[in-house]
Amino acid sequence: MVRKLKYHEQKLLKKVDFINWEVDNNIHEVKVLRRYHIEKREDYTKYNKLSRNIRDLAQKIRDLDEKDGFRAQSTHRLLEKLYSTGLIPTKQNLSLTEKVTASSFCRRRLPCIMLTLRMAQNLKTAITLIEQGHVRVGPEVVTDPAFLITRNMEDFVTWVDSSKIKQHVMNYNDEVSNFSLIIFDS
Repeated sequence: MVRKLKYHEQKLLKKVDFINWEVDNNIHEVKVLRRYHIEKREDYTKYNKLSRNIRDLAQKIRDLDEKDGFRAQSTHRLLEKLYSTGLIPTKQNLSLTEKVTASSFCRRRLPCIMLTLRMAQNLKTAITLIEQGHVRVGPEVVTDPAFLITRNMEDFVTWVDSSKIKQHVMNYNDEVSNFSLIIFDS
């Protein structure tokens, strides 16, 4: 016989659903989420789905006849698109599409690009700098850490002009003129 639950025990059990219990069996997913500091699991599932679609598309292109002109054209288009987004290192052959994973998309997120550009020391500080509005891509300030950066956009990742961080970097590199000090002080 089971004893009657106390009031606080009943309250705690209301928050737990024992019928639809989900267990994290996917250790790889948890490792990737922690490694790239991804807070939303939905982002990872989107990246995983995209990478699966890319691999399926590449397999369908491989199944076409080698002499077909459509195969060569679609191969070129797919490789060009993947290369310009930064998911593959070169656009030589279709076998590189097998290496496109969710981690490939995670490496193209703005905090990871900031690390490669040495704008931040680690991912956690990069994410906080982005969320605080200190980083811009081109003319627009980006506050979403899940923003994906293409190869062309890498050159345009900079600090916001009125940012104190930009002032510190310029002071450190001795690039501050008297005019820019007046702008930063006001």
